[in-house]
Amino acid sequence: MAEKPAMVIGIDDSEHSTYALEWTLDRFFAPLAPNYPFKLFVVHAKPSATSAVGLAGPGTADVLPFVEADLKKIAARVLEKAKEICCSKLVNDVVLEVGEGDARNVLCEAVEKHHASILVVGNHGYGAIKRAVLGSVSDYCAHHAHCTVMIVKKPKIKH
Repeated sequence: MAEKPAMVIGIDDSEHSTYALEWTLDRFFAPLAPNYPFKLFVVHAKPSATSAVGLAGPGTADVLPFVEADLKKIAARVLEKAKEICCSKLVNDVVLEVGEGDARNVLCEAVEKHHASILVVGNHGYGAIKRAVLGSVSDYCAHHAHCTVMIVKKPKIKH
């Protein structure tokens, strides 16, 4: 039997990312258990301590080990939450990974590494100015990932 196509889901510690994971599992995995159409890779990008601190100067080197420890804790928490969500939907055949660096590059590299057919990312819904300054991970991936990119938007709550 041919190997299943790979799906990479990019996650971070945002509710948008959690929503994208749950939405995807509910539509592509849970209803088809145990015959999932994709091999699932859940990938979190951990920034480097130097990029997270974003400054250099006296004392920076003293701070970096603490920042690195915090980033590792956050990454572990993000993956643990993702694993819990997958398990709650009876999706146990999942590979959880942490890549170090900018999320845009980490996700595009994961697509290449796993020969993914599809990349799923959430959308933070930043305004135009914040998106221009930070750069949108979903925009970048849509243009640079060598596969189909699905951007899952969390519905806005209507009052």
